[in-house]
Amino acid sequence: MAPAALKRPPRDVRLDVLRGWLQVSIFIAHAFGAIYFWGIHASWGVSDSSEQFVLLSGLALGSVFTLKRARDGFAAALRDLRMRIRKLYLTHLLVFALFAAMVFWMRMTAPVPPEAVGWGWLAEDPLRAIGGTLVLLYQPAFMDILPLFVFCMLLLAPFLWLLERLGDRALLFPLGLYATAQITGLNLPGLGGTEIGFNSFAWQVLFLLGAWCGRRALLGGPPLRRDPTLLALAVAVVAAGLWVKLGHYGWAVPAPVLLEGAAEKPILGPLRLAHALALAWLVAVLVPRDAPWMHGAVPQVLALIGQHSLHVFCLGLFLSWGVATALALHPAGAWWLELALMPAGVAALAGFAAVLDRRRLAGRKLARA
Repeated sequence: MAPAALKRPPRDVRLDVLRGWLQVSIFIAHAFGAIYFWGIHASWGVSDSSEQFVLLSGLALGSVFTLKRARDGFAAALRDLRMRIRKLYLTHLLVFALFAAMVFWMRMTAPVPPEAVGWGWLAEDPLRAIGGTLVLLYQPAFMDILPLFVFCMLLLAPFLWLLERLGDRALLFPLGLYATAQITGLNLPGLGGTEIGFNSFAWQVLFLLGAWCGRRALLGGPPLRRDPTLLALAVAVVAAGLWVKLGHYGWAVPAPVLLEGAAEKPILGPLRLAHALALAWLVAVLVPRDAPWMHGAVPQVLALIGQHSLHVFCLGLFLSWGVATALALHPAGAWWLELALMPAGVAALAGFAAVLDRRRLAGRKLARA
């Protein structure tokens, strides 16, 4: 397709609402509560919001890079991507520094030692810990997801370059890398006694599959088919994930060990990958692009959160750690603390997104003036 024919696609309300719900789900999951956790899909399947977050990010960036490449050339698209990588890297370092300050302040005021959440190396050997942080290999608790995105974004341009020259055969690259990680255990080394929470060589497959979808949609590829066979397969995968979870709760016969092993999160086991893709496909083909319910009050709040995913996610890390710490320090009153703090945290995320949106709109008005 000629560059002039490429147009930025209209905003998909589903994606904004979904991203917002993912942010709320991640906040709830990170807070380690026992009440609201039952309301997120991670409680009922072997994949969680992390997989969808990675997939949707790949979809968005794949589309953005392809559009920039067609309009302004590969070098301009590469510069734009490099700017985004730099911004994300610096965001991670800032979040790391602020999170460390919060953890160590908490250590001085409450019995929550940094060793309990993987921050011990920073206390014992700060110079080496800072070096490990700069190369993204020191990943204490809550500090493992943004380095994964940096790694995936570094692969984006080479992958899209391969797609231009090889077509869909370029998918052999992320699929082969994923298979290698599954078979050999290939992974980056964690430093300071921490482990890499998300095996980058495995998780990149979700990001690059998303990028492939984003590029394909931008270039006018046909929409996903509502194939009965695919529908049956997706439902079967979701059912297998439900079986595994129900077995964990003692509500069903435990799933076979092989199935359990295929659902491991750090290495993105095959069942976990299939479950995430099945859920994404089911939403894509069964949920209308702009259903009336998406314009209700709650979906609109979620959409607002979704439009500012990165910044809301970062704030959510601090809020969820605070809630988790409060629940751990006051186990006797954990149930009422959770009932109060979880909605307050979600309201804070929504309020933060609203402030960011007002600032964005004000910036646009100034730019037009």
